[in-house]
Amino acid sequence: MGGPLNTQEKRAWNAFRSTFTLLHQRMDQQLKRDAGLSHLQYEILARLGAAPDRELRMAELACAVSNSKSGLTYQIGQLEQAGLVRRRACESDVRAVYAVLTDEGAELLARATPGHVALVRELLLDVLTPDQLSALADGLGEANRRMLAAGDCTGR
Repeated sequence: MGGPLNTQEKRAWNAFRSTFTLLHQRMDQQLKRDAGLSHLQYEILARLGAAPDRELRMAELACAVSNSKSGLTYQIGQLEQAGLVRRRACESDVRAVYAVLTDEGAELLARATPGHVALVRELLLDVLTPDQLSALADGLGEANRRMLAAGDCTGR
């Protein structure tokens, strides 16, 4: 477990790190160009769009998009000013605030998604064989599961 990375581990780590960075940069560029959104803002809208009633508690949303509560508050403020999201207070818990996707936000998400999906396919999914895709999903899925199980990400 400990010690320096061996050749195979270095190769895997470097490939993951550089691919993640390049993929994130390209997605951010495409989304800004085509929809006027950052990749993080798109992820926020996508998470809200997939949620029941198109809303999530801010703490749950921060965890889902791997952002701090303060960072998410800033992003929600930007999206709120653009009319894409609104906030609502929770009736049963005065400390809880929900982010809600507006109709305008849902429309922008629907327009942005095809180009985003096409880029993800072009840059990542279509270059992998079915076996590679399964191995990637299995391996990263397990790493994600373990990280989430190790602690409450909403306390960040």
